[in-house]
Amino acid sequence: MRHPWRIRGMVLVLLVAMAISPSTGWSKGEQGGAALRSEHGVARGIVKAAAQATLYAQVQGRVSMLPYKEGQRFGKGHTLVQIDCDKYQAELAVAQAEHESKDKVYKNNLELGKLNAVSKLDLETSAADAKKASASVRVVEINVKGCQIAAPFGGRVVSVMVNEHENVFPNDKLISLLDDTSLEIELVLPSSSLSWLKRKSPFSFVVDETRRSYPARVKEIGASVDAASQTVKVIGVFEKLPPEVLAGMSGSAQFAEQP
Repeated sequence: MRHPWRIRGMVLVLLVAMAISPSTGWSKGEQGGAALRSEHGVARGIVKAAAQATLYAQVQGRVSMLPYKEGQRFGKGHTLVQIDCDKYQAELAVAQAEHESKDKVYKNNLELGKLNAVSKLDLETSAADAKKASASVRVVEINVKGCQIAAPFGGRVVSVMVNEHENVFPNDKLISLLDDTSLEIELVLPSSSLSWLKRKSPFSFVVDETRRSYPARVKEIGASVDAASQTVKVIGVFEKLPPEVLAGMSGSAQFAEQP
């Protein structure tokens, strides 16, 4: 004879198992598509700069000038960081003098070679010495050029990692910047949206920080779908760049109702 408490225990376990088991079998793509439709085509996104960079030191030296501070605007080609270059300028002068000397020896041996007054070995050796000296000049010229860090594009300074008069070494971070003249909107949509989403598809983007809606359009659609989340990355752009919107702001993209 079975005890009543054992029967009640088995029934309780069965009821718990039924409660935690899923009642429907949505696939990942169907779940994402349903979420998008249930929110009337709304997707979260973040504003990013189309171009941003962190610039590193290429040479060792003392920082002699930092003309721009955080938040300030600069133009393409403007000097962002100047490193004291006296040492490299002196090395360049030495390398140039050495190259001039080796080049004269080589040219003299060329003239002597026409008169058969120099051996072929001496001529070839002087030619190699002249090339080596020329390469040394180019190496030092690269170091001299590395003393001045110029802006690769126009934009604004995000952060400055060094101070004037500090000593820096190659690969030290110097300054971070971004181009705020061309902002993009990065979205992540369910892969099921690829059935209707196209390049230049219009949408409105409501920025959380400004609480305003801005017209935008799809610029690019990701080349692949993330297999784990069944989502695709989408890049949008504002129809007209709003001056009050900054990189890093977030918001919601509202697409038109889709069939």
